[in-house]
Amino acid sequence: MIEKKLDRAIVDFIWNVVEIYSQLENIHTSWAGLLGITQPQWLILMAITELDKGRGVAGIDIANKLRVHPAFVTNQTKTLEKGGFLSRRPAADDARFVLMSLTAKATTEIEKLSKRKLALNSTMFNDLDEKTLAELNASLAMIAKNARLAARLLAIDAS
Repeated sequence: MIEKKLDRAIVDFIWNVVEIYSQLENIHTSWAGLLGITQPQWLILMAITELDKGRGVAGIDIANKLRVHPAFVTNQTKTLEKGGFLSRRPAADDARFVLMSLTAKATTEIEKLSKRKLALNSTMFNDLDEKTLAELNASLAMIAKNARLAARLLAIDAS
């Protein structure tokens, strides 16, 4: 009986994650639309915002953050550069790497959305205090780590 309840809880968790992912995709698509870019391009801008510590961000770091192929990041960032949202320059210590930073235009446009983003976050996380959210994030990080291991094990079994 306990095993059946655990199985049910796991299935419920997985479907909740699917629902959250779907809603976040819708939200990211809406944010992107406000800037006239695609949802993946929006995520690239958000990744750069998160990762850039003032020196720019390598495409491989963006790809790792978003769990996508680096060639996809290269393709999309060229489009974002043409749109004036980011600048690309060779790394000073290794010209094989291109470092990307948000432009003033991107920073301004994202800042214009900040009040709306705060309101949206408040709606989504209304019932969670900081401690609960920190505990949830720690649990999710552990599940993500274990999921990566499980995916590798499954890939080994499948081959």
